[in-house]
Amino acid sequence: MDASDIAKPHDRLAAWLAEDMDAVNSLIQTRMASRHAPRIPEVTRHLVDAGGKRLRPMLTLAAAHMCGYTGPYHIHLAATVEFIHTATLLHDDVVDESAQRRGRPTANLLWDNKSSVLVGDYLFSRSFQLMTETGNMDVLRILSDASATIAEGEVLQMTAAQDLATDEDVYLQVVRGKTAALFSAATEVGGVIAGADKAVVRALFDYGDALGIAFQIVDDLLDYQGQSAATGKNVGDDFRERKLTLPVIKAVAKADAEERAFWSRTIEKGHQEEGDLDHALSLLHKHDTLEATRLDAIAWADKAKQALAAAPAHALRDMLIDLADYVVERIN
Repeated sequence: MDASDIAKPHDRLAAWLAEDMDAVNSLIQTRMASRHAPRIPEVTRHLVDAGGKRLRPMLTLAAAHMCGYTGPYHIHLAATVEFIHTATLLHDDVVDESAQRRGRPTANLLWDNKSSVLVGDYLFSRSFQLMTETGNMDVLRILSDASATIAEGEVLQMTAAQDLATDEDVYLQVVRGKTAALFSAATEVGGVIAGADKAVVRALFDYGDALGIAFQIVDDLLDYQGQSAATGKNVGDDFRERKLTLPVIKAVAKADAEERAFWSRTIEKGHQEEGDLDHALSLLHKHDTLEATRLDAIAWADKAKQALAAAPAHALRDMLIDLADYVVERIN
């Protein structure tokens, strides 16, 4: 089937990049092997086999192709990006004490926290081995900076997520760290390995950054209005885990004294009772913060599309533009 006949942009991208993704998956399987510690491929395979859209590695492949790259190292970089992403998921599930990821039990639940943390460390190490094989210092700088930014974002979230003083600027800093940093690195290194000029590389970075922010805002919005079967999460998980995400940050900014006391009790102090989630939802609706959050997500998706105006004309560029719309489609 021709890629243009497929309805969803993500699936069109997957069809166009199918041969490359097969090579990426093969490289992932090879590099997640361990002769001495069979627990490593067991844990990794559980997460890799759970599916997921493999969006980040496809962004790297698409950026490289769009910029005319024909060498082998976009495969290494795509696998690197997926390893970094998988490592962060393993660590996140331990930090969040999550029991479910993509509709399946998490690795820390099936094995234990120690296994998840140590296998995540192994995958980070593997990602650095892969990126050094490209012999490109700019690639090393971008991906190592992204890894540090991701870790920084997670630590910032840990301290900011339960503090009612957290505003939209801090939220954006967290999102840029924990989500957008890997999106922007994924697209940027695709352009860098292809030897694209600085303006194109910057456009690819800006696209990934805005797409990642839109992606995370949508994720945070769906936590309050999505369907568990579709999202792989339980509605209200962020509330139960006392995470201050954008819909709540907007509601806190508009809260009267009584409402602020409610948010302080449930989020800051963690004293949650039956019916609190319903009350939280009623406050979000009262202040229309779900709609305001939706509009923010759409605005970031629009920024992503605008950034690609500086990228080379290509069928993949059109798919990436459509992908930005697709990311926010779930909330329209």
